[in-house]
Amino acid sequence: MVTIRDVAGAAGVSVSTVSHVLNATRFVAPETERLVREAIERLGYAPNGIARALKGNRTRTLGMIVTASSNPFFAQVIHGLETASSDRGYSLILCNTDDDPDKQLRAFEALHGRRIDGLAVMASNADLGFLDRVRDRAPALPLLLLDSDPQPGACAVADDSALGGRLAAGLLAQRGFRRIACITGPARHPRSRARLAGFTEGLRAAGLTLDPALVRTADLTIAGGYAAAAALLDGAAPPDAVFAFNDLMAVGALRAAAERGLPVPERLSVMGYDDIELAAYLTPPLTTVRQSAALLGARAAELLIDHLEHDRPLPDLLSLPPDLVLRASVGRPPARLP
Repeated sequence: MVTIRDVAGAAGVSVSTVSHVLNATRFVAPETERLVREAIERLGYAPNGIARALKGNRTRTLGMIVTASSNPFFAQVIHGLETASSDRGYSLILCNTDDDPDKQLRAFEALHGRRIDGLAVMASNADLGFLDRVRDRAPALPLLLLDSDPQPGACAVADDSALGGRLAAGLLAQRGFRRIACITGPARHPRSRARLAGFTEGLRAAGLTLDPALVRTADLTIAGGYAAAAALLDGAAPPDAVFAFNDLMAVGALRAAAERGLPVPERLSVMGYDDIELAAYLTPPLTTVRQSAALLGARAAELLIDHLEHDRPLPDLLSLPPDLVLRASVGRPPARLP
């Protein structure tokens, strides 16, 4: 069996240097690290993670509970978190729970049994009962919530959704729209509540009022956005613009408009939120509010690992500012076209 001493000999470095490369416990010159990693790959060395965990009471493993990794936004967050963790010498164990509280509890118990060093949770239905269970079972486990409001005993990392809502309202008002609809997420979804509050505030600042008859709630999916947009467009006084609270629902709105022969943006403008990769390749390309999903995940990993490695305190909230991405799906109201 290949040992750490074999790796050190092959790389021409000390055993302690190999250990620092494996555990990211001290800076190692890039050229030296390259030699060590080449020797590891060449020899097929596999560190004994269980032995290292017993010795240092640390597994260098993070756990993550997510609603569904198939959601493009969630997938980008996961990728950012996993990449940043790997860069720091940590592994990530991911559990999909379909937003089911029972599955969340089972996932946590499984992760806790694997002796994870920290836990990230990205689930819209991660209620206080679940978080209380986590804190009771593992009071010393660092807990981080993604895309969520702050909770006692946990750090939250999220975009400033109220600002995002204001940015969307400002753009649509500046373009001259007055009959503006919005498709919100579920009432329990914290980012959706913040976006609605910011959107309402932004319209108010422009001297406009959000018509309650032009507000629809959906489940943050393409199908949900399609159904909500269909109801809006089939109403007695359909809107000139639709702001969907994520890009998936905006995709559904585009489909509903196409089925009704409403060209976008000539007859209806559509705006989304998130800036998933698909948004730039739609027809027309989607104007949206960008929150960097990969950055969200990376910052979450950095906060957890800095806390574990350097005892840096976790903040109650890290809020990342969104920005507008202007593409072709938002134009001007039909009455203002030449």
